[in-house]
Amino acid sequence: MNLPDAAAGEPGDTSGKTRRVGSKPSQYPLDVVTHEGDLMGLEDDHAPLRLDDALYHLDGTLAGRRRASALADVLSFAPSMLDEKPLPKLRPKSAILDWYRAVRGLSRLTAAIRSRMAGPGGYYNLGNALGLVTGVTVQIVAVPRGSGLSGSAALLDYFAGSIAAMALTLATLVFFYSGEIYCRAWARKPSPDASLNRLGDVLSGVGAIGLGIALFLFGEPVLAATSGLLHALGKFGSAFAAGRPLPGWQATWPDPFRSAVLASRLPAMVAAAAGIGGALPPVWSGASSTLVAAPLTLLVCYLLWAKADLLLLQDGRAERALASHAGNRRDAV
Repeated sequence: MNLPDAAAGEPGDTSGKTRRVGSKPSQYPLDVVTHEGDLMGLEDDHAPLRLDDALYHLDGTLAGRRRASALADVLSFAPSMLDEKPLPKLRPKSAILDWYRAVRGLSRLTAAIRSRMAGPGGYYNLGNALGLVTGVTVQIVAVPRGSGLSGSAALLDYFAGSIAAMALTLATLVFFYSGEIYCRAWARKPSPDASLNRLGDVLSGVGAIGLGIALFLFGEPVLAATSGLLHALGKFGSAFAAGRPLPGWQATWPDPFRSAVLASRLPAMVAAAAGIGGALPPVWSGASSTLVAAPLTLLVCYLLWAKADLLLLQDGRAERALASHAGNRRDAV
């Protein structure tokens, strides 16, 4: 249909004239408007959609003008904006970078573990963790089926079910802390920190007392005397002697207190080996493998702790040699 000519005042005359919208001339002939909202005959595909011009002629009121402008703002866009946001490019090397980061993280973890295993603290805490995990696992597996005892109840009984269990739990915590102190002491280069070493000895002696009490209450007086009392004696002696040679003790001899700690491991290792030998026939006959898992793990733990004791023994020998050399120099002066 033909729309009235708003500028000339003559209805029906739309022959190629430029129409005015308000004070601004319209860019398109009026005859391009063939239907409400339909614009045709645009020469430039990239030109903004001037729907407000068309709607103005259909509804020349000020409100219609505002509605047309708002709609034009929503529908109009500059095609060049699409070129400003290119699609993200694929990164074929991302998988290689992820693999490299994983390998680098693994190498850092390996280096950290290796640095902790350079001293006695790493061996002490590795044995502590292995013994704790095995003990908890055996406790849960040993719960009879249909007994109504849950896993949490079994754990509570393992850690605090009796005075002996509580003493063993406290001793384990102290041993873990002393192992961490040893790690910090041996992280100092080129030689271990003597004061931190002595602190680790004191804490380890306290843990040995708790272990001795637990073993005695569990009905193991021999192990309580060796793994508890003798162990504590060696640790406290190492802490308070501080590498000084005892009267009448040659500097070339092994440290008596460090040697006592190492000797305290032997009865428990023999008992663990005997437990393995006694558990093998029932396991071969079809019994639960937990019968041999507990003593075997205990033997491995004592071997790890003995390795840590040997490291401290070697360090104590070097300390006593240095202390003896310094004493001889003072006597010569």
